Amino acid sequence: MATSLPMEQNPVDEALTRRFLLEYPKEAALKIESMAADEVAQILCLQPTFALLPVWKYLLPSTAAEVIGKLPETHVTDLLTELSPQDTVRMLGQLSKARLAALLQVLPESLRQELISLMSYPENSAGRLMDTRARSFHGNMSIADTLTVLRKQKLRTARGIFLVDEEGRLSAKVHLQDIAISEPHVKLSDLAQPVTAAVPSTAGKDEISELFERHELLDLPVVDIDQRLLGIINHTSLVQVSQEDMSSDVLAMVGASREERALSGPLFAVKKRMPWLQINLITAFMAASVVGLFESTIASFTALAVLLPVVAGQSGNAGAQALAVTMRGLALREITVRHWLKVMFKEMRVGLMNGIAIAITCGLGVFLWSQSVGLVLIICSSMILAMVAAGFAGAVVPIMLVKFGQDPAQASSIILTTVTDIVGFFAFLGIATLLSGML
Repeated sequence: MATSLPMEQNPVDEALTRRFLLEYPKEAALKIESMAADEVAQILCLQPTFALLPVWKYLLPSTAAEVIGKLPETHVTDLLTELSPQDTVRMLGQLSKARLAALLQVLPESLRQELISLMSYPENSAGRLMDTRARSFHGNMSIADTLTVLRKQKLRTARGIFLVDEEGRLSAKVHLQDIAISEPHVKLSDLAQPVTAAVPSTAGKDEISELFERHELLDLPVVDIDQRLLGIINHTSLVQVSQEDMSSDVLAMVGASREERALSGPLFAVKKRMPWLQINLITAFMAASVVGLFESTIASFTALAVLLPVVAGQSGNAGAQALAVTMRGLALREITVRHWLKVMFKEMRVGLMNGIAIAITCGLGVFLWSQSVGLVLIICSSMILAMVAAGFAGAVVPIMLVKFGQDPAQASSIILTTVTDIVGFFAFLGIATLLSGML
């Protein structure tokens, strides 16, 4: 930022400039955008702050950010104090981290903390995902002028540019391929296409993903409450975040920490994994207590102990399949909480059909091994019940966790394992007790 004033202007020129800024702010903004930032700062630093405020709301954020960094500290402080929060955030978002830090450093503590708070966004929100370097353009700019700006900016991730009206509100979009094949004198407004979708800075990743998929977008504009452009979300950025979330979900489903990495220290890994292992131990004791209820039955018919893991293992695998499909549907917004009944019945029917098929195969194997019709009836009926219950749990557990505001990736696996083990053990041993006369 500038720390000294330039040579004084003629008082008449100063007065005329002030009147132009106050009475014709839109025209003044267009004039400023066509001038070099250093030249603009030389003129504006001689004007009082109240004369700059009407113009600032019409400046493109990139121009405003470039000019404000060259004004005296007193002008910067006064401007940032008087500007609306939306205008301030939109302008400061154009600055690099180093320039932003330098600008904030000269501000009073209270103002600095207020601006930092305004520029903070929730994790995985549009505000965090957007690229604020993408600048907006006016429709009356020519292709030649636009290409000059784009070459200077060197933003390789851009797939199109967005146009704003005189009030700075998002109005249209122009694809880069259209710019590349047009004549230099053509205006951007002649190539403009409507904006099919835009999101506020607080929009979540799920909503953003849905818009990208629904409209087949390559980039998505982020706007403030006044529909003024804050930044652009590129599809590649969203894919990268989604991949990171998927990998962290895989860790969470098996009780590992999202923060843990392959080369994390042993103590860190133990600290993050141990709580879930302890919870899993409790659920294992719950399943074991079910087996304990039928201790006398197992003592009388030892073949039951041999076949017990078969039912639990098959139902666990079936539940894991239902869980994976349901969680994928929730992540891609194919389903929501209100679809729980439809998903539940679908997975229960799948469990029933798979259970019958597996029961037939398993029954043949058990008959060849034991020559016991009673044992075949027990394992076939319990297999069907257990796999239906697994489909039910695999569908309902993640949806209910979402309903109650919990992360389904964090707890679904443990709850599912508990349900499938308890139901599988209880069905197998309970039916064996009822049909003990056939063994």
